[in-house]
Amino acid sequence: MLIGVPKEIKNHEYRVGLTPESAAECVRHGHQVVVQSNAGIGIGASDEDYRAGGAEIATTPDEIFASADMIVKVKEPQAVERSMLREGQILYTYLHLAPDPEQAKDLMASGAVCIAYETVTGPGGGLPLLKPMSQVAGRLAVQAGATSLETPHGGRGMLLGGVPGVLPARVLIIGGGVVGFNAAQMATGLGARVTILDRNPDVLERLAAHFESRAATSFASRMNLENELAESDLVIGAVLIPGAAAPKLVSREHLSTMKPGSVLVDVAIDQGGCFETSKPTTHQDPTFTVDGIVHYCVANMPGAVARTSTYALNNVTLPHALSIADFGWKEALRENAHLRAGLNVANGKLTHPAVTESVDGPSTTPEDILGMA
Repeated sequence: MLIGVPKEIKNHEYRVGLTPESAAECVRHGHQVVVQSNAGIGIGASDEDYRAGGAEIATTPDEIFASADMIVKVKEPQAVERSMLREGQILYTYLHLAPDPEQAKDLMASGAVCIAYETVTGPGGGLPLLKPMSQVAGRLAVQAGATSLETPHGGRGMLLGGVPGVLPARVLIIGGGVVGFNAAQMATGLGARVTILDRNPDVLERLAAHFESRAATSFASRMNLENELAESDLVIGAVLIPGAAAPKLVSREHLSTMKPGSVLVDVAIDQGGCFETSKPTTHQDPTFTVDGIVHYCVANMPGAVARTSTYALNNVTLPHALSIADFGWKEALRENAHLRAGLNVANGKLTHPAVTESVDGPSTTPEDILGMA
């Protein structure tokens, strides 16, 4: 199979679909890999690094989209990339379709087979292809929030961990999953006063056992959320419904109860955001202020630490990429129900239930597409 790796074009996105080592592994499996020139520069990988592993270098993305059987990316294809997709071509990347009906419409019209990292499941449960980026985003959320709390960035002028004689900042984390856990690790490590809200008693018990007195846990009732919002300096939204749009947990009305200069970091922005006032931002212009509250809503947070993120992502995406390339997408998906859960669009139809609930369009099931029904 010919595997194509275009250079990412989303604003300040420095990750790349395959590292030189991953590309070399694909070549060892007998596949042809074509990488766009300078696609890996953001992770410190040169064209020569890719050539050393047997990959070929293309000058333009047009060459890659025109020839590749499978496109391996990181972020969702931008409009100009979607226009280059063709019928039957495999697209393997993050998609986040629920809050992006225009992308879903274009992907259906292209006839491409679109497999989304974020809905591939794992044998032990969870979302293993999303997990490493959730780990990165959770940790970055605290760093970004700490910076946004500084006066030059519009914040309250607080040091997250305080100093002797001055109380540290209060950090509220909404959601105790992978993002929330990693955010709590960072925030407690910096000495902040941390509270984690979640609705799952098992999650609360696990978090309480891990953090002990370093972080408080509380059930995510409406009253508890409102009380914590009023007291918090930094709020991190870390909720996830796989494949679906994020629920809006913090309304604009809530902002009036918060301290001026407090910060909201919406890690769920890829799925539409969990704050009513959220809108996607970029690393170039990461924050905006609504009613005196600073919002950080960068939609590709892990792109800021491209090398760490790319290698962590490739650790989990490469085995499935090899399976698709070795056996073809239909056989690979028939044999692996977890990979099959990643199918979001095929034959011009939506194929993931959470996406079909959020996006209008013709839909079916992966099993129907694969002749398994």
